[in-house]
Amino acid sequence: MIRLQIQSDVQDNAIDIVKAAIVAEIKRLEIGLHKTERQIAAQESLYGVSTETFIKDYASEDLERGDSEYVEWAGELKIRDRIVADLQKLRAIEYVAH
Repeated sequence: MIRLQIQSDVQDNAIDIVKAAIVAEIKRLEIGLHKTERQIAAQESLYGVSTETFIKDYASEDLERGDSEYVEWAGELKIRDRIVADLQKLRAIEYVAH
């Protein structure tokens, strides 16, 4: 759990502003995740293999465009993992105002 403590010297809805910013970031990450998942699905469809098979069995010479395509597919997987981790952290935030 992540506990975010917000302290403000004035009653200015600081917690609402922070929550809104985090909600906006979650939405931005969800859009990025959707785009990344579409890219991964396109690669899976093109080669007729799952990402798990790609990771386990494929090398750059197995792909039509070689290194660039391998790096692109592997890169999308890393991006997806980072986005998922960030989303989990942001969604787990508990707000505490003082």
